[in-house]
Amino acid sequence: MSKKKENFVERFANWATAATGSSAAFIIATSVIIIWGVTGPLFHYSDTWQLVINTGTTIVTFLMVFLIQKSQNKDSRALHLKLNELIAAHEGASNRMVSIEDLSEVELEQIRNFYIRLSELAESEDNLGCTHTIDAADLNHSAKAQRNKTTTERINESKRNKSKQSK
Repeated sequence: MSKKKENFVERFANWATAATGSSAAFIIATSVIIIWGVTGPLFHYSDTWQLVINTGTTIVTFLMVFLIQKSQNKDSRALHLKLNELIAAHEGASNRMVSIEDLSEVELEQIRNFYIRLSELAESEDNLGCTHTIDAADLNHSAKAQRNKTTTERINESKRNKSKQSK
């Protein structure tokens, strides 16, 4: 996938996100604080001396809030798209889960309660590989439980046969 030409603001925001999250940025910020602290006696710990650091950190914090939010929004959007692709590509997954982030809190709570029920069904299984989907949990539960029981019985039978052969 080719990147389209990004506008100046987008390029700057990406650069600023990378730059402010670097070790160098941390070292610079720490150095500024140390220099400010060391210069306290030189400026007799005046109100202006305190105002410089207060104003500077307030401005940086204000701008960083928006920069972090922009970065989080972009990362979140990309993550949702990747998850949507995995859901769409997986035969057993419910396509109703694509773009689930657009649902209301009430709808999300209903789905959460459904997954709590799936968890309860899964806990009753002896096989960790047993899974369920949102569309047919109760129906799938019986079918998967029977398949897993049969598979487990085959595995145990195979182990018993190997054990008998090695004796």
